[in-house]
Amino acid sequence: MSTSCGYNHETPVTPQVYNRGISNKPKGTNVTDLTLMTFASDPATVLPSLALLSHRVRVLPMDAASLVKMPENTILFLDARDDLATAKTLCRLIHASGLSTPIVLILTEGGFTVVNSQWGIADVVVSTASPAEVEGRLRLVSERGNAPTGSAAGAAETGVQNEDGLIRSGDLVVDTNGYTASLRSHPIDLAYKEFELLKYLVQHPGRVFTRAQLLQEVWGYDYYGGTRTVDVHIRRLRAKLGGEYEHVIGTVRNVGYRFDPPEEEEGENAAKASAAHADASEA
Repeated sequence: MSTSCGYNHETPVTPQVYNRGISNKPKGTNVTDLTLMTFASDPATVLPSLALLSHRVRVLPMDAASLVKMPENTILFLDARDDLATAKTLCRLIHASGLSTPIVLILTEGGFTVVNSQWGIADVVVSTASPAEVEGRLRLVSERGNAPTGSAAGAAETGVQNEDGLIRSGDLVVDTNGYTASLRSHPIDLAYKEFELLKYLVQHPGRVFTRAQLLQEVWGYDYYGGTRTVDVHIRRLRAKLGGEYEHVIGTVRNVGYRFDPPEEEEGENAAKASAAHADASEA
């Protein structure tokens, strides 16, 4: 659970709750849901000022598997004090996954020479920052927001369902009302669970799901089969989508799967290539 004025420390075994800091929230202060990713055994030492503020803080291990545990509406504090390389990799993975979570890097003063705009972060803060500075930076990040840009924005638009229940992604069309899917106007022969799995992934473009999450969302809470079922259905889906579209269901190593919307030009290029091949055959 998350508690005000403390840490919700999620570990692979048993969560531990840290209650530190002031017990009374200042009048007029907004409570923000924060996530802290760190390797530190004691999260309160990463950015001590956080414990003196009245925000809810969820603590997760600093690895790719933690991305699927992050709540949708949160500000992520990423502990980059001792491992800038891992922090940079996580920043890239977060953006590649289509997540719009604002990232605040926690640095030592020496880290400022390495970080630049290509990291895609919302702000930086030194680990020794005062509570007032941390609160001010949080306020600025919240006010600016973090609207997805570039490929992330395109991914967000791709999963939109129109009034007829159709979801379009390039030449792939999923009819949620008719329980059918087609590729370049040709129907794809899908079993019921294959369709449900494809529909769920297409509805959440760019978002990474673990096998356990997909099993829960597609097969339901009362399904007692193993997660290998997901792998089998993913393989079948890729085979039925064919060589040009099988890659839209991407694998995130050691995490799970995600739907990667095809580039707009792919369909056009494929059509041109097919036409050119036909012309060559006729000649």
